[in-house]
Amino acid sequence: MELFEQPIYFLYFAITLLLLWSVYWLGNKFKRRIVFSLFGPKAYARLTKGGDKLAAVKTGFLLCGLFFLFAALAKPQWGLEIVKAEGEFAQTVIAVDVSASMRARDVHPDRLDSAKNMLRMLISSLKNERIGLIAFTSQAYIQCPITTDDEALKYFISSLQPDMLPVAGTSLSAPVKLAAQMLAKYPGKKALIILTDGEDHEPQQLAEAQTVAQQQGIRIIAIGIGTPEGELIPQRTDMNGKVLEYKKDKDGKTVVSKLDEQSLAALAQATQGMYVKYTTPAQVASKVEESIKDLDRSRSAVSSRARYKNRYQIPLFLAVLCLAVWLSLPFKAHNQETETNEKR
Repeated sequence: MELFEQPIYFLYFAITLLLLWSVYWLGNKFKRRIVFSLFGPKAYARLTKGGDKLAAVKTGFLLCGLFFLFAALAKPQWGLEIVKAEGEFAQTVIAVDVSASMRARDVHPDRLDSAKNMLRMLISSLKNERIGLIAFTSQAYIQCPITTDDEALKYFISSLQPDMLPVAGTSLSAPVKLAAQMLAKYPGKKALIILTDGEDHEPQQLAEAQTVAQQQGIRIIAIGIGTPEGELIPQRTDMNGKVLEYKKDKDGKTVVSKLDEQSLAALAQATQGMYVKYTTPAQVASKVEESIKDLDRSRSAVSSRARYKNRYQIPLFLAVLCLAVWLSLPFKAHNQETETNEKR
């Protein structure tokens, strides 16, 4: 523990002392020169007689007052206190397709890396959102619970890889149902952002997923990544990223993965959401941010943490006390000899 949170103020105090001493020295030198030139050295001695001790006392109180004032600004701290942070946040879940088709390179560098680039940009701009992360193929898994920690989200986004899950295929209903479970405890309008090429291998379950989203007040923003013409799926690459083999189906035919915009648009429309075709990370992030800015917000505690108590009141009180004494003292002590001479 550091006794002072801002010890730099003691350096400022030293600079202030140096400036005050310079002003005092120059002023005293100038005053002495004027008195000497007008009245001589004896007059200067009589004018300053009896004031040296009092001046030293007053200066001492002034310096102590300034010291305690700068000590208060340095924020002395000791003793712990628990601080709870609260805020109002909207709730959003992001679901990312990590099936093999996301290796396709019809979007540079490939579909999944492009999706990750966009998400990192989006999360950096969403400051009042509570966000969760799902990875899905034919099944969906929570990668990051709903949180306000954007650094944790970026870490889990960076860790997404094609075929990272133990099941293959793609199902759009799986992430919708899982997101509904994650968002069930939050009231009002919420959002689910799905990034996928839209190739649903289980379309018969999509109508059920749409109903679940509607009941939970979840707006789906579907982002289609890829091209309708399709692209081959790299199966094996060398160290330089050159494709050595493309994915084949069970019949030995090379698989072409195509973007299914119709399914994604229908899913978004059914939940009063929006379909966005992937173009560039900045453009897509901007459209998504605009589409979720009117979500309902709920107030809750973000975190609790221990911190040292700021004890600035003590040196501030001492500073006020010293400066009050400094102001109350006369500029010059009462001189008995001077008074006698004046009577004569």
